[in-house]
Amino acid sequence: METKDFYYNLPKELIAQTPAEPRDFSRLLVMSRETGELEHCHFYNVVEYLQPGDCLIVNDSRVLPARIYGNKEKTEGHIEFLILTQKKQDIWEVLARPGKKARPGVWFVFGDGLLKAEVLEVIEDGKRLVKFHYNGNFYEILEQIGQMPLPPYITKKLENQERYQTVYSRELGSAAAPTAGLHFTPELMKKIQEKGIRFGYVTLHVGLGTFRPVHAKKIEEHVMHAEHYVLAKETVDLILETKAAGGRVIAVGTTSCRTLESVVKKEGCIKESEGWTDIFIYPGFSFQVLDGLITNFHLPESTLIMLVSAFAGYEQTMRAYETAVRQNYRFFSFGDAMLVV
Repeated sequence: METKDFYYNLPKELIAQTPAEPRDFSRLLVMSRETGELEHCHFYNVVEYLQPGDCLIVNDSRVLPARIYGNKEKTEGHIEFLILTQKKQDIWEVLARPGKKARPGVWFVFGDGLLKAEVLEVIEDGKRLVKFHYNGNFYEILEQIGQMPLPPYITKKLENQERYQTVYSRELGSAAAPTAGLHFTPELMKKIQEKGIRFGYVTLHVGLGTFRPVHAKKIEEHVMHAEHYVLAKETVDLILETKAAGGRVIAVGTTSCRTLESVVKKEGCIKESEGWTDIFIYPGFSFQVLDGLITNFHLPESTLIMLVSAFAGYEQTMRAYETAVRQNYRFFSFGDAMLVV
């Protein structure tokens, strides 16, 4: 298939600039994977489509306040870093702007000296490998001086940074939110659990590579960036128990989906695992774990809409997106949701 096969026309005004209030008042488009039939409701209705014995697998990664502003050491040269991926202790991949200032050997200062960074080398895609120097806790310093790295299509300032975190986030490390989980509230999660549906947790630290455009003409030629994941034994046990009892495993978000399917591809079965994944899921992929998927509405020609098409069917997915546009659903990170079961 070609990348252009996943294009759809999206009016700019349908790109959500602010999250729904409350979180679960976002709209929900429900698709039958078997028939393609669509239903329209709100996210707080999701419990009606879940069955006792099902489990929801969510990504508990927490977004780093990873956009930091500083100066070249001993000068007034301003610099912006977007912190991406930890490679070793205190060594991270970053995007620097303006990049021409961030040459190997140059030092930068952030937060009036709370954080310093030494550029080690320039790596692929113009990213920099830097070593941070500080006293205390790196993540606490980021909480003090960093800003939330919202996607470029969100132009409004986010007043409450927690609205770009899921209510169950706990493991710091993502450069972007696993946005399908933004619709859950503690009250909704409690209601779901009271119906006999359990939650399982995975961690996949979302990198910006997930959202980068596909430039290859044929989708098979696209190369994904690797992201770090952890699948704990507790979640493995929940999945195996759910399957054995005839329940459904429903992934909340493409990141949860990619974690589960990556483990099976790597290990040959669902088992406790930790590592890096660059799995690329597109039509023709054979799912081994998933029975359902909760996801947002994704960018045209993105790897994310390709994943949804692989699970829900290409024609059914593109038809659902066309319906969502006609019905004025809100799109992308702060937009509405879709349930495929």
